[in-house]
Amino acid sequence: MNKKYIVTSLLALLLWNANAQEITTENKIIDYGQVAFKSPVTAEFEMQNSGGRPLVIDDVRTGCGCTTVDYPQSPIPPGQKFMVKITYDAKQMGHFNKQIGIYGNGSKEPLMLSLRGVVVAEVVDFQGEYHYRLGDMMVDMNDIEFDNVNRGDRPTQKIHIKNVTSTIAEPVIMHLPDYLSAEISPSKIAPGRSGTVTLILDSHRLRDLGLTQTSVYLGAFPGDKVSPKKEISVSTVLLPGFENMTEAVRAYAPKMRLSAGSLEMGSFNGKSKKKGTIEISNEGRTTLKINSLQMFTTGLEVSLNKTEIAPGEKAKLKVTAVAEKLRNARSKPRVLMITNDPENTKVVININVDRQK
Repeated sequence: MNKKYIVTSLLALLLWNANAQEITTENKIIDYGQVAFKSPVTAEFEMQNSGGRPLVIDDVRTGCGCTTVDYPQSPIPPGQKFMVKITYDAKQMGHFNKQIGIYGNGSKEPLMLSLRGVVVAEVVDFQGEYHYRLGDMMVDMNDIEFDNVNRGDRPTQKIHIKNVTSTIAEPVIMHLPDYLSAEISPSKIAPGRSGTVTLILDSHRLRDLGLTQTSVYLGAFPGDKVSPKKEISVSTVLLPGFENMTEAVRAYAPKMRLSAGSLEMGSFNGKSKKKGTIEISNEGRTTLKINSLQMFTTGLEVSLNKTEIAPGEKAKLKVTAVAEKLRNARSKPRVLMITNDPENTKVVININVDRQK
């Protein structure tokens, strides 16, 4: 074959690929939340022809006849934005998740869009109290705890939110670590209406046993700015696994005993600090190990004179409460210990102190 022809063909193929159609969108999923029975809803997806040549949508595939799609019929110039509208008839009660495939000229794989929600007999907003304001949204809680998590668990926590502005909100959760994901329903919230944020924990991505803490932020729209006024604190306690321990091995395990399950410190009475001590005893037959010693909040200082306690021995846990720092703490002061005692893998000691006096 002529080498010049081969080179020309390769250049043409490269040029074709460089100019091939590409449909892009910032959001492939729209969650409508609660939808009234037999009240059709329409989701609008803003899209763009990001390729180097005119785009022609030549095929749209839906999973059932309950959805219809409205899309441009004429060629879309390179760089131009366009709308794809998907309508669901809501004639069946319960949750729905409809998948729609958009095929453009020159594409072998579709761009997949999703419209989801739940069809109900009557749309009902959250009836509880919204205790906190985070930016332009009200929420029922701003401090989340994933407690007693075992490796492999995938627990969830819900936050109820309300749009108290005069415009439609499109809430987002910002600064999510890799072990957390968030789902917001509905994707857009009208003024005065409510929705939910579902935080999902992937315990496989947690690195360390014990307490992991982070902060995420609730924005009212994509691109919203991070601010301390929009902060949601998230705590996770990952436990060691003893599910495969035999009874024979368990009989020789360490056994932790505390002189008290909490520290009663009363009020500061003008002092800057209050101190207390708890004794930790090992009544088992092997060495008790304190693998992790952490605080759930600022304002506490702790020290332990030894982290490995032989059978029959004791250790002293000293706790100091700092008045100035505790006044601004968001959660109750507590000390967390992770141990190798299979009956007490997680030990939480409440520090009861009047933070205002």
